[in-house]
Amino acid sequence: MAKTIHSMIRVLDEARSTAFYARTLGLDVAERLDFDTFTLIYLSNAESEFELELTVNKGREEPYDLGTGYGHLAVSVADLDAEHSRITALGLNPGKIVEFNRDGALLARFFFITDPDGYKIEILQRHGRFK
Repeated sequence: MAKTIHSMIRVLDEARSTAFYARTLGLDVAERLDFDTFTLIYLSNAESEFELELTVNKGREEPYDLGTGYGHLAVSVADLDAEHSRITALGLNPGKIVEFNRDGALLARFFFITDPDGYKIEILQRHGRFK
């Protein structure tokens, strides 16, 4: 059986991105691997073994074209309202909290934030399948 271990995104500025993910999602650098033309930074926290891999291609100055294929990264939190307030206080302008219902029952409560490179992140209330 396969086990999901990480997802990789390309970022322009290592310091800006690691600071963003530490402040918003509590992800800290688990490992940093520097190579001649690129750097890999693995971010994680105690909530999950899953890691976010940031790839910084050295010498790149233009933002990446995210295209139409990328959707979002999703994380779950115990208290969505508190996280929304905390992220708002950081000045990061999260989207509004959305309640998504199906057949009269709550399916999900969530909001989105955008990282410094334009990647969307969905913050979900832990509920149902979103543990």
